[in-house]
Amino acid sequence: MAPCTETQIWNSYSAFDDEIPTVDYALLFSHDPAQRFMALEFLRHACEEFGFFYLVNHTIPDAVFDGILKGISNYFDPTTLNERNIYRKKGPLDTIRWDQNSSSGENREYLKLFAHPKFHAPAKASGFSKIIEEYSKEMRKLVDGLAKAISKTLGFEEHYIEKAFNLKSGFDVMAMNLYPPNSTSKGPVGLPEHTDPGFMITLIQDVNGGLQILSHKGKWINSYIPHHGILIQLGDHLEILTNGKYKSHIHRVIVDNNKVKRISVVSLHGPSLDKVISPGKEFVDDEHPKEYHGTTYKASLEANGCHLIDVQSSLQDLRILKP
Repeated sequence: MAPCTETQIWNSYSAFDDEIPTVDYALLFSHDPAQRFMALEFLRHACEEFGFFYLVNHTIPDAVFDGILKGISNYFDPTTLNERNIYRKKGPLDTIRWDQNSSSGENREYLKLFAHPKFHAPAKASGFSKIIEEYSKEMRKLVDGLAKAISKTLGFEEHYIEKAFNLKSGFDVMAMNLYPPNSTSKGPVGLPEHTDPGFMITLIQDVNGGLQILSHKGKWINSYIPHHGILIQLGDHLEILTNGKYKSHIHRVIVDNNKVKRISVVSLHGPSLDKVISPGKEFVDDEHPKEYHGTTYKASLEANGCHLIDVQSSLQDLRILKP
């Protein structure tokens, strides 16, 4: 059998430019009841029919966006590689981790850190750490607002999700990524296909393209985030809580042979580590039997030998096998 050509390899990662819903954050909290109702209905549609959407007209200042993207670019300076190397993977107690991968399955440089309930950041980069912390605080406020709005789309009072996940003590991890990491990148994959644990995943980036999402119709869609907008993706544990009503979706990052450097900031906003997450009784009945096992958020993150900072999905392990 003849080997695949480069063109054939790239075609296997092609995607469509279908429309992705854009939600206006301010309208979700409008003082006009009619506007608020319509915005919440649109959010319900985006959650139920897509599981991901763009968020615009939100509360995070443009300067915070620009500051963290510039800070990451400066931090990933190739001349200071040794300073970052001290955060290379050591063990399960890591609260900060850096690495640089160049393989056929993953091509990126990244910095991960615990962002909540206790914030951690590189000690020798105090200015950068302050920028990250400010961004993290602003994003948490936004996610708290979305938790209230999504609770209403499910037909409950606004604190339903906050209580179900104990979000005030929620476990958040930030991942700052540089694609592609260096001239030794191998292959088209920046990050392989996966879903993410938690309640919600927020993502911003400095240039468009690269991220692809698998829709509920089984079609890969290119993501082009509006300027200073945020891509919102629903997490595995919202899928579990709603017994599959609101689903998380598989996504991946495809790089373009190192032609364009891309920076992204991904935050995984999760329940409290000791909170047991299982399908809510409101979503289980004779027509909708329980589809997921319940377990603590910590146990789900540590499944299959993973560590907390890995924030790897264990959704498939938690599905109840049907006879």
